[in-house]
Amino acid sequence: QVQLVESGGGLVQPGGSLRLSCAASGSIFSIYDMGWYRQAPGKQRELVATITSGGTINYADSVKGRFTISRDNAKNTVYLQMNSLKPEDTAVYYCNAYYSDYVHELDYWGQGTQVTVSS
Repeated sequence: QVQLVESGGGLVQPGGSLRLSCAASGSIFSIYDMGWYRQAPGKQRELVATITSGGTINYADSVKGRFTISRDNAKNTVYLQMNSLKPEDTAVYYCNAYYSDYVHELDYWGQGTQVTVSS
């Protein structure tokens, strides 16, 4: 079992920056692929960025060049640095931890943190 707690959301003006954190507890953090997803009102949840246990990174096209995902296995934390924020980045941002092998498929979500980009 993994517990995920996001923090760092808030209200920011267009062009501003925020740094989201997701602290994990309850299991071996380093084995999980970690991701950030977001859901805007009336829309489906979408992938923002992922970082695998081996460090491979993937971004949605809409955030490439503006967002940076990173992880600190010693602190059991994954981060999302968001720069040059746009109003369309407004959403609830969720942290995800995923692990699979021949026997197990484990998928955990945090409670979400609101990001609002508005002047």
